[in-house]
Amino acid sequence: MIISASRRTDIPAFYSDWFMQRIRAGYFYRVNPFNSRQVTGFSLKPEDVAAICFWTKYPLPLMPYLAELDRRGFCYYFQFTLNPYGKLFEPKVPAIEERIAVFRELAERLGPERVIWRYDPVILSSVTPVSWHLEQAEQLARQLHDSTRRFVFSFYDFYGRGQGRLGSALKGTDITLHDITATENAAELDELVQGFKAIAARFKLRLLSCSEQLDLSAAGIEHGACIDAKLIRELSAADPSSVKDRNQRSACGCVESADMGSYNSCLFCCSYCYANFNAGMIARNCQKHSPDSPSLLGRHDGQVEIRTFLHKKKNCAAGQAELYSSGPG
Repeated sequence: MIISASRRTDIPAFYSDWFMQRIRAGYFYRVNPFNSRQVTGFSLKPEDVAAICFWTKYPLPLMPYLAELDRRGFCYYFQFTLNPYGKLFEPKVPAIEERIAVFRELAERLGPERVIWRYDPVILSSVTPVSWHLEQAEQLARQLHDSTRRFVFSFYDFYGRGQGRLGSALKGTDITLHDITATENAAELDELVQGFKAIAARFKLRLLSCSEQLDLSAAGIEHGACIDAKLIRELSAADPSSVKDRNQRSACGCVESADMGSYNSCLFCCSYCYANFNAGMIARNCQKHSPDSPSLLGRHDGQVEIRTFLHKKKNCAAGQAELYSSGPG
């Protein structure tokens, strides 16, 4: 099994202590976000984990634990989102200079193949036009190109709660948003895509789109996969499943994984975030967090079946199970 840590929240930035307690215990509980009484356990024993994919904007709190993960025999890599937005869009992330320094330090520790740069999402607005994005992306690529091999991007999606939260954040300003994927913005889209392609070529980065319905293959841009079975095979001796994750959007290229996180628990509170709904819900959920609980939020009594997936070299076998009693946890 591949462990995702996590699409739903920034575990490295805010929950590293909890994560390491789960690693040492050898399992975690995942709670169905739509039915809190549905709890599934997953093994975190090294022999059951093909790889761990970390998603983060600021992994510094986790970095002191990387040596322990290495000693325990885990394969892992980072999806590191590094955007140039200011406080309006990313009100609580550290200064970009600090994040660049952490990115470079992490890559020096792990190697550039295991730190993937995400320029995500691309938000087109009256204050962040195509020219601004191209200038910012080039500046970042110049500083990151020897610390990564991939430049991954996606466009801001105008749907659901994410759109509502961003609209609320911009209320009272003169800033207007633009959907670059709309038909009438085809020229802007082409300018941006060709600009990104030129930047990637200049700095020898592999350019990939993430969860995009748009077919950009004519521009020489592939659909990427964040939970990437091929990359994991290159990084380790494991042979993980190549089955597409049916719980993700149709355009997502990721293979199946078990996510450790919970929605409405990231304290960065980015105004465009799809995984956070409002500040009040985040505050209430964070009060439910306990570093010694098997689940990120809340506690669950009784026995929970722990799913185990044994990974051998170039052979993936699944189907074992154990019972763990959470007791008071």
